[in-house]
Amino acid sequence: MRDHSERDVCTKLVTPALVSAGWDLHKQIREEVTLTAGRIVVRGRLTARGKQKRADYVLYHKPNIPIAVIEVKDATHNVGSGMQQALEYADMIGAPFAFATNGKGFVFHDKTSADGRLEREIALHDIPSPNQLWSRYVAWKGIAAPKRNLLDQDYFDDGSDKAPRYYQTLAVNRVIEEIAKGKDRLLLVMATGTGKTYTAFQIIWRLWKAGAKKRILFLADRNILVDQTKTNDFKPFGGAMTKISNRQADKSYEIYLSLYQAVTGTDDAANIYKQFSPDFFDLVIIDECHRGSAAADSAWREILEYFSSAAQIGLTATPKETKDVSNVDYFGEPVYTYSLRQGIEDGFLAPYKVIRYDLDKDLTGYRPEAGTVDRYGHEVLDRIYNQRDFDRTLVLDQRTKLVAAKITEFLKATNRFDKTIVFCEDTEHAERMRQELTNANADLVAENHRYVMRITGDDPLGKAELDNFIDPKAKYPVIATTSKLLTTGVDAKTCKLIVLDQRIQSMTEFKQIIGRGTRIDEEHGKKFFTIMDFKRATELFADPDFDGDPVQIYEPGENDSPLPPDGNEAPATPKGGFGEEEQPSIIDGSDGDLPPEPLRKFYVDGVEVIVLSKRVQYLGPGGKLITESLRSYAQKTLQKDYKTLGEFLRRWSSAEKKQAIIEELEALGVSLEGLREEVRNGDAFSSFDLLCHVAYGQPPLTRKERVEKVKKRNYFAKYEGKARSVLEALLDKYADDDFAPLENARVLQLKPFDQIGTPVEIMKGVFGGKSAYEAAIKDLQAELYREGA
Repeated sequence: MRDHSERDVCTKLVTPALVSAGWDLHKQIREEVTLTAGRIVVRGRLTARGKQKRADYVLYHKPNIPIAVIEVKDATHNVGSGMQQALEYADMIGAPFAFATNGKGFVFHDKTSADGRLEREIALHDIPSPNQLWSRYVAWKGIAAPKRNLLDQDYFDDGSDKAPRYYQTLAVNRVIEEIAKGKDRLLLVMATGTGKTYTAFQIIWRLWKAGAKKRILFLADRNILVDQTKTNDFKPFGGAMTKISNRQADKSYEIYLSLYQAVTGTDDAANIYKQFSPDFFDLVIIDECHRGSAAADSAWREILEYFSSAAQIGLTATPKETKDVSNVDYFGEPVYTYSLRQGIEDGFLAPYKVIRYDLDKDLTGYRPEAGTVDRYGHEVLDRIYNQRDFDRTLVLDQRTKLVAAKITEFLKATNRFDKTIVFCEDTEHAERMRQELTNANADLVAENHRYVMRITGDDPLGKAELDNFIDPKAKYPVIATTSKLLTTGVDAKTCKLIVLDQRIQSMTEFKQIIGRGTRIDEEHGKKFFTIMDFKRATELFADPDFDGDPVQIYEPGENDSPLPPDGNEAPATPKGGFGEEEQPSIIDGSDGDLPPEPLRKFYVDGVEVIVLSKRVQYLGPGGKLITESLRSYAQKTLQKDYKTLGEFLRRWSSAEKKQAIIEELEALGVSLEGLREEVRNGDAFSSFDLLCHVAYGQPPLTRKERVEKVKKRNYFAKYEGKARSVLEALLDKYADDDFAPLENARVLQLKPFDQIGTPVEIMKGVFGGKSAYEAAIKDLQAELYREGA
């Protein structure tokens, strides 16, 4: 028993105990359950995946309805050693029960405990049955017996390996449980790119199949969102589903998808939704509900109030909380929130780095000389113009050229065919930016004029290219200039560069814009994205509200209570602060940008604009932006784990595999390839010397210099014949490829070793066995690093 490994404990003790207690091996027990993908760490142009979170066991009431976690340790650990890990995973998946074991018994943590005792030790054969845990679960959730059948309804399963991620099942299960308890206004907050629509589909499917909701209305405010939903995530509804179009209300379906503009109008005759009786729908789901549904005078709010007897679920990545609009006021506090920061931490969303440009005229301002006229002969008003004015009331053509030049410069240094979105102040600014980017990339535009396109709501040709822009397989368009059209809902998975030349002070809009880049597409090489900021919009990263819990802002009217609804206190944002929304509502049913402001713009040519400063920042642990080089980051990271050179030397010498140390560092964001680029002659140094040089300032030796020192010490004198030939050849391989050949016996299949014998013949016949060969390799590595750094 004492020598049982963790795997032995699982297969010989835990699984048999579970089966004996009545757990279904195929439907209720899952081993080695991967919960997260592992955070993507970005340094320079290189990426690495961090460690995944993986539970030893997850126990389910039914597939995708988890209720318990078991964490297993080998027999040398105490029985409760894995409890803290089990509790972390149980919290992640929303399970109230956690078990820890070393094979000798269980420590059982029960959040539903009525006697206040959360943990107790039990024998292996006393683990509760599925029915016992489920009964405690539903009682703890406060779900009455007649409603429990709703929780038993299966998820949709198409027979493929696709399964919801842990946070998606948690979101679905939370909504189903709240509806079972009778709640009819619910808010679900999930970051862009985390599968809100797929989650909504599973919610609808379970409620529909259970017969709890028979007619469902799914509302969105852009055609592309409705069409994407119908053809992708909602496809399994088949003939039961329809899209309301041509202002016709066919009442023979069960699942209705609609653009809200398609069912509303300026008079009662145009309000198609009133062709349905107020109690026609059992459930209304409002996608991207921050974009107007919460405003008391909006068209969406009219629909919600008309179908007030239906359960209503708001979906959003960014709950809107301003003086005039409140999602929380209408729907209540979110039943579940999965934030951008958490998605990046889990490795399901792409991290980003930020390049901030400060332009001289943006910071110091521009004041025209008296009597200055613009290119159209209009006299420019005599005042100081600053960043707030540029491209809104005054245009400096050199500024536009400079921004286009910097975008082009970046793409030339990375990949000129990386999909790029440039956010501009308005459609006129987007057109000017298109022209300048066309001129800056004349060679590629000459090959295909769609290399750069303006995609805005008022341009049919540009809008027609939207599908191609978001299609990973379509080469063109590459660069899209826009103002509002691409801020939300557009699934541009391969977008690698987001350019902000738009003054953004709405946290809601800012998060939505950032969300255009957060989707990962590893098949097409998209693991992270870059934000290039010319208007200091990314200062919103420092705002406390960025990815924090939404704050309800309440300003009571003359006859209103001084307390906000539900007694939640929240300060109003001062005028001019980030809570003051500048985003106008959509004027009509088109998918697009607002018309340009009627204010006259002045177009001033020939005013020099230069870059004052450029900063590159990375998203570090905890979601904070870090401004530092990879070299300084590596130094700090290494010294945190190994305070002195001596500590690092001991760790390097004792490691069975040097690659394990490299992988540990890369998981923390220290990329060896990136360091080689930053350190002069870095490719020639061994990994060992590179790390010692960067972290502790030691003079580095090249791999060839280390090899020569070993040879000069006459190290090989103790070996003869073929053994000496093998080790000398391995040393030459080290000079070329670092330590990898020394740690992988497959190198013996290559030249010149194949002329000496097969790998088995070399190990047995030349060295006397595998262990003797490995001992010789270990001795050779010790000799290589004998002088330290």
